[in-house]
Amino acid sequence: MENTFEKIYEIVRRIPKGTVATYGQVALLAGNPRLARVVGYALHVNPDPDSIPCYRVVNRFGRVSPAFAFGGENRQITLLEADGIPVTDGCVDLTRYQWQPEISDF
Repeated sequence: MENTFEKIYEIVRRIPKGTVATYGQVALLAGNPRLARVVGYALHVNPDPDSIPCYRVVNRFGRVSPAFAFGGENRQITLLEADGIPVTDGCVDLTRYQWQPEISDF
């Protein structure tokens, strides 16, 4: 599991400011699209939130986490808005702000 977490953290570090990724997207980039829940768990125990921007990960509908590990839902919204990402009713517009990396880069 440790290697899986490290891969997840590596991917989350690469999410550019001003964009978000979904748990499933991170799982896919980490090599197993069925690990979305594991991504959530890994981010909940994020060992270095200053360099692993877990707040940039949202659910498949763009909704922020009510259980955001580092200060709750409002903290995640504050951090996203500081990145220039508007959050409306707890959701990010994925059509505008979802990260679109090249799968071949992973």
